[in-house]
Amino acid sequence: MNNIYFYKLTADNGGAPYVRYGLLSLAICKPKIRKTAKEGDLIFGFAANSLHLDNRLLYVARVTKKLCDGKYYKDSRYARRLDCIYRPSGTRYVWKRNSAYHGPESISRDLGQHPDYRSANVLLSGDFRYFGIAGTDEYKSRFPRVARAIERLGRGHRVWLNEELRRELMDMADWLWRTTKRKVMGQPTSAPSRRTCLRGGSPVGWC
Repeated sequence: MNNIYFYKLTADNGGAPYVRYGLLSLAICKPKIRKTAKEGDLIFGFAANSLHLDNRLLYVARVTKKLCDGKYYKDSRYARRLDCIYRPSGTRYVWKRNSAYHGPESISRDLGQHPDYRSANVLLSGDFRYFGIAGTDEYKSRFPRVARAIERLGRGHRVWLNEELRRELMDMADWLWRTTKRKVMGQPTSAPSRRTCLRGGSPVGWC
């Protein structure tokens, strides 16, 4: 049985997820989802209160490919994607200078610690709907269990769901695929930011 993940984004600036050429990638932020999700799993991203008080839907994606062990950063096919912000250098990864997102201090959070880099996993989807600034909270009236779950959700994500909520999320995905034929409905809510994903009182970027 495939898993269903959902979480809230504190920013929607085109980096996580990144969408271009009909491909959605989740390469930075959300390391726990990137570690455990597999092909066929569904991921829903909703706006956090700090971004949009209505908790609108920003994207939904079905994972169609998973790249592990830093393969995303080694494959020339992905090198020009804006979320491909690291490159191998000897036995380490380094941040690409002038990348639009994060900075060199984010490597351990995004990829994990040297030498294993256990979080260097990237999820790809060719089967998605990205709404961005065009997202709405229309789902709330159609899928009340989803609405309640999102309103109660704090930091982190959820994956272990009761059967009723799981069924409603699957119905929601079916509804979205039926009613939205294009993969991309709108632009990201804001421009890229290099704010980093730190904890303990420091600024938390958009992870």
